[in-house]
Amino acid sequence: MLRKLYDWVFAQARSRHATKALAVISFAESSVFPIPPDVMLAPMILARPERAYFYAGVCTAASVLGGILGYVIGYFLTDVGMAILRVVGHAEGLAEFRRWFDQWGLWVILIKGLTPIPYKLVTIASGMAAFSFPVFLGASVVTRGGRFFLEAWILKTWGPAVLAQVEKRLALWTVIGLVVLIGGVMALKVL
Repeated sequence: MLRKLYDWVFAQARSRHATKALAVISFAESSVFPIPPDVMLAPMILARPERAYFYAGVCTAASVLGGILGYVIGYFLTDVGMAILRVVGHAEGLAEFRRWFDQWGLWVILIKGLTPIPYKLVTIASGMAAFSFPVFLGASVVTRGGRFFLEAWILKTWGPAVLAQVEKRLALWTVIGLVVLIGGVMALKVL
């Protein structure tokens, strides 16, 4: 069953609609969707490494546009923003985000935009904190672009060798991936 799912993901990554789906997921993840675009970006790059930087560009542009929507939700639709933060388990974190913005400002966006921490938390909280929109926008372009282009470079450079190992030991890598995912979710709960 695991092999069928793996093969299905790669078939989707090679489909003619993959780029559109990547853009939609990247856009939605920055404001409302819980799944990061990396789950689609990585297989797409591994399936077609010659298009790695194109995919990273699509991911960056869509993510920044989705981030603008997240900012707008936080700034103009605070109740909707609070509902989204509640759904992802960070409603009580708004006061903490505001303190972070007051103390660290731009660094909050730069650091969190590069990490796997859900970017929607940063975008919505930035709007709620009325953080400078031009600074938010510039930081979003830098951090999201940095993250997705670095991922593209790594996968384009070392992806084929890693892919061969993953295919050889699919069950082991799935278990490792699940442990990392669960650890990441638990870390988010602590933050």
